Amino acid sequence: MNIYQSNERIFGLDLARALAVIGMILVNYKLAMNAQDAGPVWLQKVTEALEGRASALFVILAGIGVSLMTAKARASGVRELILTAQKTLYRRAAFLFVTGMLLLAIGWSADILHYYAVFLAVAALLLQSTDRKFLLGAAGILVVTIFQLLFLDYSIGWSANYHEYENVWTLSGFTRNLLFNGFHPVFPWLAFFLLGMWLGRKDWLTRKKARTRLLLIAAAAAVFMEMVSRYMMKGLTPLLSSEGARYLFGTKPMPPNLMYFFAAAASALTVLIICIQAAERWRESRWVQTFIRTGQLSLTHYVAHIMVGLAPLQLTGLLENGSIVFSTIYAFIFYAAAAVFSFYWKNHHSRGPLEQLMRRWE
Repeated sequence: MNIYQSNERIFGLDLARALAVIGMILVNYKLAMNAQDAGPVWLQKVTEALEGRASALFVILAGIGVSLMTAKARASGVRELILTAQKTLYRRAAFLFVTGMLLLAIGWSADILHYYAVFLAVAALLLQSTDRKFLLGAAGILVVTIFQLLFLDYSIGWSANYHEYENVWTLSGFTRNLLFNGFHPVFPWLAFFLLGMWLGRKDWLTRKKARTRLLLIAAAAAVFMEMVSRYMMKGLTPLLSSEGARYLFGTKPMPPNLMYFFAAAASALTVLIICIQAAERWRESRWVQTFIRTGQLSLTHYVAHIMVGLAPLQLTGLLENGSIVFSTIYAFIFYAAAAVFSFYWKNHHSRGPLEQLMRRWE
Protein backbone atom coordinates (compact mmCIF):
# COMPACT_ATOMS: atom_id res chain seq x y z
CA MET A 1 0.00 0.00 0.00
CA ASN A 2 1.45 3.41 -0.92
CA ILE A 3 1.41 6.56 1.13
CA TYR A 4 -1.80 7.77 -0.48
CA GLN A 5 -3.68 4.90 1.06
CA SER A 6 -1.99 5.06 4.46
CA ASN A 7 -2.22 7.32 7.47
CA GLU A 8 1.24 8.79 6.92
CA ARG A 9 1.22 12.53 6.40
CA ILE A 10 3.24 14.21 3.65
CA PHE A 11 4.74 17.08 5.62
CA GLY A 12 6.09 18.67 2.46
CA LEU A 13 2.50 19.60 1.58
CA ASP A 14 2.25 21.53 4.86
CA LEU A 15 5.55 23.23 4.12
CA ALA A 16 4.24 24.24 0.70
CA ARG A 17 1.09 25.63 2.33
CA ALA A 18 3.28 27.72 4.64
CA LEU A 19 5.08 29.25 1.66
CA ALA A 20 1.76 29.81 -0.09
CA VAL A 21 0.54 31.63 3.04
CA ILE A 22 3.36 34.18 3.00
CA GLY A 23 3.03 34.64 -0.75
CA MET A 24 -0.70 35.22 -0.39
CA ILE A 25 -0.23 37.69 2.48
CA LEU A 26 2.36 39.68 0.53
CA VAL A 27 0.07 39.94 -2.50
CA ASN A 28 -3.10 40.66 -0.52
CA TYR A 29 -1.52 43.33 1.66
CA LYS A 30 -0.10 44.97 -1.43
CA LEU A 31 -3.62 44.97 -2.89
CA ALA A 32 -5.32 46.16 0.31
CA MET A 33 -2.84 49.00 0.80
CA ASN A 34 -3.04 50.04 -2.83
CA ALA A 35 0.74 49.65 -3.06
CA GLN A 36 0.98 49.19 -6.82
CA ASP A 37 3.42 51.76 -8.15
CA ALA A 38 5.38 53.55 -5.45
CA GLY A 39 8.54 51.96 -4.07
CA PRO A 40 11.67 50.17 -5.30
CA VAL A 41 11.31 48.63 -8.73
CA TRP A 42 12.92 45.35 -7.65
CA LEU A 43 10.40 44.96 -4.84
CA GLN A 44 7.54 45.63 -7.21
CA LYS A 45 8.89 42.95 -9.55
CA VAL A 46 9.22 40.40 -6.75
CA THR A 47 5.69 40.94 -5.48
CA GLU A 48 4.30 40.96 -9.02
CA ALA A 49 5.91 37.57 -9.60
CA LEU A 50 3.89 36.19 -6.67
CA GLU A 51 0.54 37.38 -8.00
CA GLY A 52 -1.63 34.41 -8.82
CA ARG A 53 1.15 31.97 -7.97
CA ALA A 54 0.61 31.49 -4.23
CA SER A 55 -3.15 31.09 -4.70
CA ALA A 56 -2.64 28.60 -7.55
CA LEU A 57 -0.38 26.56 -5.26
CA PHE A 58 -3.07 26.71 -2.56
CA VAL A 59 -5.77 25.41 -4.90
CA ILE A 60 -3.59 22.59 -6.24
CA LEU A 61 -2.73 21.62 -2.65
CA ALA A 62 -6.44 21.62 -1.82
CA GLY A 63 -7.10 19.19 -4.65
CA ILE A 64 -4.28 16.93 -3.54
CA GLY A 65 -5.59 17.07 0.03
CA VAL A 66 -9.07 15.99 -1.04
CA SER A 67 -7.68 12.98 -2.91
CA LEU A 68 -5.56 11.96 0.07
CA MET A 69 -8.42 12.45 2.51
CA THR A 70 -10.82 10.31 0.48
CA ALA A 71 -8.32 7.67 -0.69
CA LYS A 72 -9.42 4.95 1.74
CA ALA A 73 -13.11 5.45 1.02
CA ARG A 74 -12.51 5.26 -2.73
CA ALA A 75 -10.21 2.25 -2.43
CA SER A 76 -12.71 0.37 -0.26
CA GLY A 77 -15.56 0.70 -2.73
CA VAL A 78 -17.95 0.63 0.22
CA ARG A 79 -20.91 2.85 -0.54
CA GLU A 80 -21.38 3.97 3.08
CA LEU A 81 -17.78 5.15 3.33
CA ILE A 82 -18.01 6.99 0.02
CA LEU A 83 -21.24 8.71 1.08
CA THR A 84 -19.61 9.72 4.36
CA ALA A 85 -16.67 11.22 2.49
CA GLN A 86 -19.01 13.12 0.18
CA LYS A 87 -21.02 14.38 3.15
CA THR A 88 -17.80 15.65 4.75
CA LEU A 89 -16.84 17.51 1.59
CA TYR A 90 -20.28 19.10 1.28
CA ARG A 91 -20.18 20.23 4.92
CA ARG A 92 -16.70 21.70 4.48
CA ALA A 93 -17.90 23.45 1.34
CA ALA A 94 -20.80 24.95 3.28
CA PHE A 95 -18.46 26.11 6.07
CA LEU A 96 -16.06 27.75 3.64
CA PHE A 97 -18.89 29.34 1.67
CA VAL A 98 -20.37 30.93 4.79
CA THR A 99 -16.94 32.10 5.93
CA GLY A 100 -16.19 33.54 2.51
CA MET A 101 -19.52 35.35 2.42
CA LEU A 102 -18.74 36.94 5.77
CA LEU A 103 -15.40 38.16 4.43
CA LEU A 104 -17.12 39.57 1.35
CA ALA A 105 -19.67 41.27 3.60
CA ILE A 106 -16.95 43.17 5.48
CA GLY A 107 -15.49 44.37 2.19
CA TRP A 108 -12.79 41.78 1.39
CA SER A 109 -13.50 41.41 -2.33
CA ALA A 110 -10.44 39.20 -2.92
CA ASP A 111 -11.84 36.29 -0.90
CA ILE A 112 -10.96 32.83 -2.14
CA LEU A 113 -12.95 30.70 0.34
CA HIS A 114 -16.32 30.88 -1.41
CA TYR A 115 -14.60 29.70 -4.61
CA TYR A 116 -13.04 26.86 -2.59
CA ALA A 117 -16.55 25.90 -1.52
CA VAL A 118 -17.53 25.33 -5.15
CA PHE A 119 -14.36 23.32 -5.76
CA LEU A 120 -15.11 21.04 -2.79
CA ALA A 121 -18.71 20.54 -3.89
CA VAL A 122 -17.49 19.54 -7.35
CA ALA A 123 -14.95 17.20 -5.72
CA ALA A 124 -17.77 15.46 -3.85
CA LEU A 125 -19.68 14.96 -7.10
CA LEU A 126 -16.60 13.60 -8.90
CA LEU A 127 -15.29 11.50 -6.03
CA GLN A 128 -15.61 8.19 -7.88
CA SER A 129 -14.56 9.54 -11.28
CA THR A 130 -11.57 8.07 -13.10
CA ASP A 131 -8.25 9.86 -13.34
CA ARG A 132 -8.83 10.43 -17.03
CA LYS A 133 -12.04 12.33 -16.33
CA PHE A 134 -10.18 14.77 -14.07
CA LEU A 135 -7.81 15.64 -16.90
CA LEU A 136 -10.64 15.86 -19.42
CA GLY A 137 -12.59 18.04 -17.01
CA ALA A 138 -9.61 20.37 -16.56
CA ALA A 139 -9.16 20.57 -20.34
CA GLY A 140 -12.86 21.35 -20.81
CA ILE A 141 -12.67 24.12 -18.22
CA LEU A 142 -9.73 25.68 -20.06
CA VAL A 143 -11.63 25.56 -23.36
CA VAL A 144 -14.60 27.34 -21.76
CA THR A 145 -12.18 29.91 -20.32
CA ILE A 146 -10.81 30.68 -23.78
CA PHE A 147 -14.28 31.30 -25.19
CA GLN A 148 -15.20 33.46 -22.20
CA LEU A 149 -12.16 35.67 -22.65
CA LEU A 150 -12.74 35.97 -26.39
CA PHE A 151 -16.46 36.69 -26.39
CA LEU A 152 -17.28 38.25 -22.99
CA ASP A 153 -16.24 41.60 -21.53
CA TYR A 154 -13.82 40.84 -18.71
CA SER A 155 -14.03 44.38 -17.30
CA ILE A 156 -17.77 44.26 -16.53
CA GLY A 157 -18.37 44.75 -12.81
CA TRP A 158 -14.88 45.98 -11.97
CA SER A 159 -13.81 49.39 -10.78
CA ALA A 160 -11.18 51.20 -12.86
CA ASN A 161 -8.28 49.82 -10.77
CA TYR A 162 -9.75 46.29 -10.50
CA HIS A 163 -9.87 46.52 -6.69
CA GLU A 164 -13.62 46.63 -6.14
CA TYR A 165 -16.33 44.52 -7.77
CA GLU A 166 -19.66 46.29 -8.21
CA ASN A 167 -23.01 44.52 -7.84
CA VAL A 168 -21.42 41.44 -6.32
CA TRP A 169 -24.50 41.08 -4.11
CA THR A 170 -26.86 40.81 -7.07
CA LEU A 171 -27.55 37.41 -8.62
CA SER A 172 -26.07 38.33 -11.99
CA GLY A 173 -23.06 40.09 -10.48
CA PHE A 174 -22.28 37.28 -8.06
CA THR A 175 -22.65 34.61 -10.76
CA ARG A 176 -20.43 36.53 -13.18
CA ASN A 177 -17.83 37.07 -10.46
CA LEU A 178 -17.95 33.41 -9.43
CA LEU A 179 -17.73 31.88 -12.88
CA PHE A 180 -15.94 34.38 -15.08
CA ASN A 181 -14.11 37.45 -13.85
CA GLY A 182 -13.73 37.36 -10.08
CA PHE A 183 -10.39 37.08 -8.36
CA HIS A 184 -10.42 33.25 -8.54
CA PRO A 185 -13.29 32.30 -10.87
CA VAL A 186 -14.39 28.73 -11.41
CA PHE A 187 -13.20 29.07 -15.01
CA PRO A 188 -10.27 28.35 -15.00
CA TRP A 189 -9.43 27.93 -11.29
CA LEU A 190 -11.36 24.70 -10.95
CA ALA A 191 -8.81 23.28 -13.41
CA PHE A 192 -6.05 23.87 -10.83
CA PHE A 193 -8.14 21.97 -8.29
CA LEU A 194 -8.81 19.05 -10.64
CA LEU A 195 -5.10 18.92 -11.47
CA GLY A 196 -4.42 18.66 -7.75
CA MET A 197 -6.97 15.88 -7.33
CA TRP A 198 -5.36 14.01 -10.20
CA LEU A 199 -1.89 14.42 -8.67
CA GLY A 200 -3.23 13.30 -5.32
CA ARG A 201 -4.14 9.94 -6.82
CA LYS A 202 -0.62 9.34 -8.08
CA ASP A 203 2.49 8.28 -6.20
CA TRP A 204 4.83 10.59 -8.12
CA LEU A 205 5.23 12.96 -5.18
CA THR A 206 6.55 10.17 -2.93
CA ARG A 207 8.78 8.37 -5.44
CA LYS A 208 12.08 10.25 -5.44
CA LYS A 209 13.17 9.46 -8.98
CA ALA A 210 9.80 10.27 -10.48
CA ARG A 211 9.61 13.36 -8.32
CA THR A 212 12.99 14.58 -9.55
CA ARG A 213 11.92 14.14 -13.17
CA LEU A 214 8.68 15.97 -12.49
CA LEU A 215 10.61 18.79 -10.81
CA LEU A 216 12.83 19.25 -13.85
CA ILE A 217 9.86 19.16 -16.21
CA ALA A 218 7.83 21.60 -14.11
CA ALA A 219 10.70 24.07 -13.67
CA ALA A 220 11.51 23.95 -17.37
CA ALA A 221 7.84 24.40 -18.27
CA ALA A 222 7.53 27.42 -15.96
CA VAL A 223 10.51 29.12 -17.61
CA PHE A 224 9.36 28.11 -21.10
CA MET A 225 5.85 29.52 -20.61
CA GLU A 226 7.24 32.85 -19.40
CA MET A 227 9.54 33.02 -22.43
CA VAL A 228 6.74 32.15 -24.86
CA SER A 229 4.48 34.70 -23.19
CA ARG A 230 7.03 37.50 -23.60
CA TYR A 231 7.74 36.49 -27.20
CA MET A 232 4.05 36.39 -28.11
CA MET A 233 3.29 39.71 -26.43
CA LYS A 234 6.24 41.41 -28.10
CA GLY A 235 5.51 39.94 -31.52
CA LEU A 236 1.74 40.55 -31.48
CA THR A 237 1.67 44.00 -29.90
CA PRO A 238 1.76 45.77 -33.32
CA LEU A 239 -1.25 43.69 -34.39
CA LEU A 240 -3.30 43.51 -31.17
CA SER A 241 -1.95 46.50 -29.18
CA SER A 242 0.02 45.97 -25.97
CA GLU A 243 -3.17 45.66 -23.93
CA GLY A 244 -4.66 43.06 -26.27
CA ALA A 245 -1.44 41.05 -26.35
CA ARG A 246 -1.25 41.03 -22.54
CA TYR A 247 -4.92 40.06 -22.33
CA LEU A 248 -4.43 36.93 -24.44
CA PHE A 249 -0.81 35.96 -23.80
CA GLY A 250 0.25 37.47 -20.46
CA THR A 251 0.97 35.34 -17.40
CA LYS A 252 -0.76 37.56 -14.83
CA PRO A 253 -3.82 36.07 -13.05
CA MET A 254 -6.19 38.76 -14.30
CA PRO A 255 -7.32 37.79 -16.85
CA PRO A 256 -6.47 34.12 -16.26
CA ASN A 257 -5.68 32.96 -19.78
CA LEU A 258 -4.00 29.72 -20.88
CA MET A 259 -0.49 31.16 -20.58
CA TYR A 260 -1.19 32.06 -16.98
CA PHE A 261 -2.69 28.68 -16.15
CA PHE A 262 0.23 26.63 -17.44
CA ALA A 263 2.87 29.01 -16.05
CA ALA A 264 1.22 29.08 -12.62
CA ALA A 265 0.62 25.31 -12.55
CA ALA A 266 4.25 24.63 -13.48
CA SER A 267 5.65 27.03 -10.90
CA ALA A 268 3.31 25.62 -8.24
CA LEU A 269 4.50 22.07 -8.93
CA THR A 270 8.11 23.23 -8.81
CA VAL A 271 7.65 24.80 -5.37
CA LEU A 272 5.60 21.83 -4.16
CA ILE A 273 8.23 19.25 -5.05
CA ILE A 274 11.05 21.33 -3.57
CA CYS A 275 9.04 21.59 -0.35
CA ILE A 276 8.48 17.82 -0.22
CA GLN A 277 12.20 17.20 -0.64
CA ALA A 278 13.11 19.86 1.93
CA ALA A 279 10.67 18.43 4.46
CA GLU A 280 12.07 14.94 4.01
CA ARG A 281 15.64 16.14 4.47
CA TRP A 282 15.24 18.69 7.28
CA ARG A 283 12.08 17.49 8.98
CA GLU A 284 13.63 17.66 12.48
CA SER A 285 14.84 21.24 12.05
CA ARG A 286 12.98 23.68 14.29
CA TRP A 287 12.67 26.11 11.39
CA VAL A 288 11.09 23.50 9.16
CA GLN A 289 8.85 22.33 11.99
CA THR A 290 7.67 25.90 12.48
CA PHE A 291 6.85 26.29 8.80
CA ILE A 292 5.08 22.92 8.74
CA ARG A 293 2.92 23.93 11.70
CA THR A 294 2.19 27.26 10.05
CA GLY A 295 1.01 25.46 6.93
CA GLN A 296 -1.24 23.22 9.03
CA LEU A 297 -3.05 26.35 10.26
CA SER A 298 -3.41 27.91 6.81
CA LEU A 299 -7.19 28.41 7.04
CA THR A 300 -6.84 30.20 10.37
CA HIS A 301 -4.07 32.39 9.01
CA TYR A 302 -6.01 33.21 5.86
CA VAL A 303 -8.95 34.60 7.83
CA ALA A 304 -6.70 36.17 10.47
CA HIS A 305 -4.58 38.09 7.97
CA ILE A 306 -7.77 39.91 6.96
CA MET A 307 -9.70 40.13 10.24
CA VAL A 308 -6.73 40.68 12.54
CA GLY A 309 -3.92 41.90 10.31
CA LEU A 310 -5.80 44.64 8.47
CA ALA A 311 -7.95 45.88 11.37
CA PRO A 312 -5.23 48.01 13.05
CA LEU A 313 -4.43 49.67 9.73
CA GLN A 314 -8.09 50.44 9.13
CA LEU A 315 -8.48 51.96 12.59
CA THR A 316 -5.34 54.09 12.31
CA GLY A 317 -5.97 55.27 8.76
CA LEU A 318 -2.86 53.52 7.41
CA LEU A 319 -4.64 50.95 5.27
CA GLU A 320 -4.37 52.60 1.85
CA ASN A 321 -0.95 54.14 2.37
CA GLY A 322 0.32 53.17 -1.09
CA SER A 323 3.76 52.06 0.10
CA ILE A 324 4.96 48.70 -1.12
CA VAL A 325 7.83 48.83 1.37
CA PHE A 326 5.36 49.22 4.24
CA SER A 327 3.01 46.51 2.91
CA THR A 328 5.91 44.06 2.54
CA ILE A 329 7.36 44.74 5.99
CA TYR A 330 3.93 44.55 7.57
CA ALA A 331 3.24 41.25 5.77
CA PHE A 332 6.43 39.70 7.15
CA ILE A 333 5.68 40.99 10.66
CA PHE A 334 2.23 39.42 10.55
CA TYR A 335 3.63 36.19 9.13
CA ALA A 336 6.29 36.00 11.84
CA ALA A 337 3.57 36.40 14.48
CA ALA A 338 1.47 33.74 12.75
CA ALA A 339 4.44 31.34 12.67
CA VAL A 340 5.16 31.82 16.37
CA PHE A 341 1.48 31.35 17.18
CA SER A 342 1.38 28.17 15.07
CA PHE A 343 4.44 26.68 16.76
CA TYR A 344 3.08 27.06 20.27
CA TRP A 345 -0.55 26.36 19.42
CA LYS A 346 0.37 22.99 17.92
CA ASN A 347 2.08 22.05 21.18
CA HIS A 348 -1.37 21.84 22.76
CA HIS A 349 -3.83 21.30 19.91
CA SER A 350 -3.94 18.97 16.93
CA ARG A 351 -5.65 21.54 14.70
CA GLY A 352 -5.84 25.29 14.34
CA PRO A 353 -8.78 27.31 15.75
CA LEU A 354 -10.73 27.56 12.50
CA GLU A 355 -9.67 24.07 11.45
CA GLN A 356 -11.19 22.77 14.68
CA LEU A 357 -14.36 24.75 14.11
CA MET A 358 -14.69 23.35 10.60
CA ARG A 359 -14.18 19.82 11.90
CA ARG A 360 -16.99 20.32 14.44
CA TRP A 361 -19.19 21.65 11.64
CA GLU A 362 -18.71 18.32 9.84
